[in-house]
Amino acid sequence: MTRNEALFQFLLRLGDNTGILSHRVSEWIGHAPVLEEDIALANTALDLIGQTTFWLELAGEVEGKGRTADNLAYLRDAWDYRNLLLVERPNGDFGKTMMRQFLFDAWQSLMLGKLLTSTDPRVAEIAAKASKEVAYHLERSADTVVGLGDGTDESHNRMQAALDDLWDYTGEMFISDEVDEVLAAANIAPKAASLKTEWEELVGHILRDATLTIPDSSYTHKGGKSGVHTEHLGFILADMQFLQRAYPGATW
Repeated sequence: MTRNEALFQFLLRLGDNTGILSHRVSEWIGHAPVLEEDIALANTALDLIGQTTFWLELAGEVEGKGRTADNLAYLRDAWDYRNLLLVERPNGDFGKTMMRQFLFDAWQSLMLGKLLTSTDPRVAEIAAKASKEVAYHLERSADTVVGLGDGTDESHNRMQAALDDLWDYTGEMFISDEVDEVLAAANIAPKAASLKTEWEELVGHILRDATLTIPDSSYTHKGGKSGVHTEHLGFILADMQFLQRAYPGATW
């Protein structure tokens, strides 16, 4: 695998993570429990869409085949997507959505922190922009997890159930492969596995404050980073890609 091939795959992973999660989060617009959360979730989705545009635009440039961010977002099939399985999980209730957001935010904040010193200046520049938004996302999702986890019996039980359901999807974040090896050797991006200890410390601290128990499980759902997804991604893409598929090349 060449450096450019590895970088292209890595950029797809970053862009697909934020793109798919932005769609999931946007499903709450008009349905959140209170108006403030409705606005906050909409803003989070917009931030993620903006990050997706940056990553996929760079991916298209690195690929060198003339594909734009829109081409990559709307004209790929599910098996060509490289997002983590975690971000395509159904929203569930509000607590589960925020737990998923927190687990991802914690990982993304650490990843972007490492990418700030990437030897590829384009990657470092995007990371610098995105890290400011993600710092807020993490603060908000962590506060919500603590507030609900250490709240009423009902909110505590729902947050524990959310953590139990999502935990086995977090291990995929730290599975390294040839893409990671090539980019780590060039100091473009860190090995995925190198983030695990710091992530566990960060997440563990917040979950303790939330009085939640980390599941005693070492099982890991995986496949998303190589294009093997759950059935949920197909339904997401059916919504996301309908207009472009029905009216190829349509513009506003």
